[in-house]
Amino acid sequence: MKEFLENIKTNGFTSLVVYFIVFTTLLSILTLYSPFSLTITGKQLAINHRHNDCDLFDGQWIRDRNGPLYKNTSCSTIPSSKDCFMHGRNDTEFLYWRWKPHNCELLRFEPVTFFKTVQNKKLAFIGDSVARNQMESLLCLLSQEEAPIDVFKDAKDRSRKWYFPRNNFTLMVLWTRFLINGVEKEGGVFDLYIDKVDEKWAQNVSEGMVDFAIVSNAQWFFKKSYLYENGELIGCVYCNEANVSNFDVGFVMGKAFQTTLRYINDCAKCDEMVTLVRTISPSHFENGTWKTGGNCERLKPYNNKDVGELLTKGKNRVEWEVRNIQMQEVEKMRKEYAMRKERFQAMDITRAMAMRPDGHPGSHWRDKKKNGFNDCVHWCLPGPIDAWNDLMLALLNRVML
Repeated sequence: MKEFLENIKTNGFTSLVVYFIVFTTLLSILTLYSPFSLTITGKQLAINHRHNDCDLFDGQWIRDRNGPLYKNTSCSTIPSSKDCFMHGRNDTEFLYWRWKPHNCELLRFEPVTFFKTVQNKKLAFIGDSVARNQMESLLCLLSQEEAPIDVFKDAKDRSRKWYFPRNNFTLMVLWTRFLINGVEKEGGVFDLYIDKVDEKWAQNVSEGMVDFAIVSNAQWFFKKSYLYENGELIGCVYCNEANVSNFDVGFVMGKAFQTTLRYINDCAKCDEMVTLVRTISPSHFENGTWKTGGNCERLKPYNNKDVGELLTKGKNRVEWEVRNIQMQEVEKMRKEYAMRKERFQAMDITRAMAMRPDGHPGSHWRDKKKNGFNDCVHWCLPGPIDAWNDLMLALLNRVML
């Protein structure tokens, strides 16, 4: 130190600059080769993803000793039907897996990073009860950082709105059965107008009330319905009537997403809105269906080979075909509006979630003393669905950079 001070006195400012350069160079070398790992932020990882074009959705579930970021006892907003431990589920292994893309890392959800991305914004899940399931997962994750204020629910407690004052962030679920206009008839049969969106969600979007939209729908389409275009009957799904053209589920769902995405693109107040299309979340009924005693009792994920076979059979095969149609509609929109293609992104969770037969409530969604069916459609909280929000944050960071 004495020599250092003497050099400064002797050579003045030039010596000081030289010493500073040497010091910073040595520090950089030590940092680069240090055995201690550095913390990588979500934003830095998103930059890496963007440059190497990593497919976040091509991967596998690997063991995770850390487990979920919240517990059913640490999140007060978990609805009873998703709190599987409340209704007697005792196994916990399903909580200790995380989604790992093959060619990159996917960071665990960071509430602080998420709030930085969405500060002063509004995010809406537009879809059915599975869309709400993801919103409930996100609500639990964010509540570990800031307590939300419950500001709205509709008469049937389907559409909800929560507000995080410290970050001026609004989280919504805009509930809709089909995205398009659907009218229920007797016996659970529907009239679907494939060229008209459901005005209940569309009004919020058209008024500029949404900055980020996560659009999804699926399970309601697996019901008998009559299809109308330009006010005229063009066919049906599951009707098998001699004088009516019979279409499959993929056809009507493709039309529904096409109509929805075009509406969003043509919306005058949606120029800056980012839309993520979440692909179909597979069900895992075995030994029956929802109303015929089907169950989902498996305790571990499928591997890639098992899920490959699963997606070639029964309803799961149809669900995979629906996923492909959803992906095609997103890509059509991105190609047609190439200058604004970043506004439309696919959140392709279908294959990943097909691997998770262990994550549904099953019989653990209501009091077992009450007779009822098993829920092999929705997901336990906490549970595998939390990974959807890891993926959502990674996608949003890609778009917002």
